[in-house]
Amino acid sequence: MKKLFIYAMLFCGMALFSQTLSAQKFGYLNSQALLAEMPEVQQARTNLETFQKQLQKRGEGMLVDLQNKYKDVQQRVERGELSPKQQETEVQKIKVQETEIGKFEQDMIRQIQEKEATLLQPILDRVNTAIKSVAEENGYQFIFDAGTQVLLFADETSDVSSMVKSKLGI
Repeated sequence: MKKLFIYAMLFCGMALFSQTLSAQKFGYLNSQALLAEMPEVQQARTNLETFQKQLQKRGEGMLVDLQNKYKDVQQRVERGELSPKQQETEVQKIKVQETEIGKFEQDMIRQIQEKEATLLQPILDRVNTAIKSVAEENGYQFIFDAGTQVLLFADETSDVSSMVKSKLGI
């Protein structure tokens, strides 16, 4: 009798557990493909490229200035216009300028990364809001990103991309 009661409880527990699992709803989308279709992302990329070209132009100007200074010092040395002490001073100035260019390159990379984050974050927030809204409206407990290659199998009927695009107006 005790065993029968235990088996009945186990059976009820398993039935409830399987019902809970079957009640969960999963969906997926490819976030990279979704972002590629958004005009805002394309505009942000264009703005970022423009910003990057401006910084590169400035850096190239710094390099040209350094090269000209180096050539000038080299010519002055060949003509015998600089004493050894003056040569040493000029070499130190060139080294300082090289260091400044190196710092500028590092700062340029940081600025580009910050600009990219500034441009893309509002877009990503909007996409995440749309995904959350689709999940809540359609009863999805989980929505996976098929673009991360973590998803091993998905039924195409679980693809929520079109609903998210609809929320985003694309």
